[in-house]
Amino acid sequence: MKLDILAFGAHPDDVELGCAGTILKEVSLGKKVGIVDLTRGELGTRGSAEIRDQEANAAAKILGVVARENLEMRDGFFINDEKHQLEIIKMIRKYQPEIVLCNAIDDRHIDHAKGSKLVSDACFLSGLMKIETQLDGIQQNAWRPKIVYHYIQWKNIAPDFVVDITGFTDKKTESILAYSSQFYDPNSTEPESPISSKNFLESLNYRSRDFGRLVGVEHAEGFTAERYLAVNSLGDLI
Repeated sequence: MKLDILAFGAHPDDVELGCAGTILKEVSLGKKVGIVDLTRGELGTRGSAEIRDQEANAAAKILGVVARENLEMRDGFFINDEKHQLEIIKMIRKYQPEIVLCNAIDDRHIDHAKGSKLVSDACFLSGLMKIETQLDGIQQNAWRPKIVYHYIQWKNIAPDFVVDITGFTDKKTESILAYSSQFYDPNSTEPESPISSKNFLESLNYRSRDFGRLVGVEHAEGFTAERYLAVNSLGDLI
């Protein structure tokens, strides 16, 4: 199945937190979008890997993505080596996306930066014909996405561009709250974590409002790019 956009996250919920609004908007425009989670988030303070599996499936339905897979790499301990790169390459060649979205290039959680570089490197390697991969016993063709963008996560990294997600923030929040074990719940008996506070949940809204304010819209999500961005004309900018 060929996709327009393939979003990678080191953990289930990374994609929802970083770029769910953009995914929802692209899906509404008829784009085919998929998600690949690198790990099951088994080292997370709250919940369990099994609960995360259920939550990720629920979030995928809310987002309207056509595919979601989990590579079951070791949470906290996966590395950017040939073995892990080949697993990503198989996904890129399977779905042949034009655009790849992945973790922030620098962030609080060590898996985010590791996942960012791992996916970016694999996107390049996936285009090399002499790297041979098979999926379900079938030889895969080389494929390199046109562009890789990195969504913004914990740290307030200055974006290279923002996407207007006005009208999609309620659904974005719904997809995030599908991970009910992870985020703010005043009745939870689970241990506190950096993302379980009420302030963290509210910060997602005020960040998107601030990005939106800076470009004259209600809400926006920010991304960084690996190369110069180009437009056909000045009229493409809003």
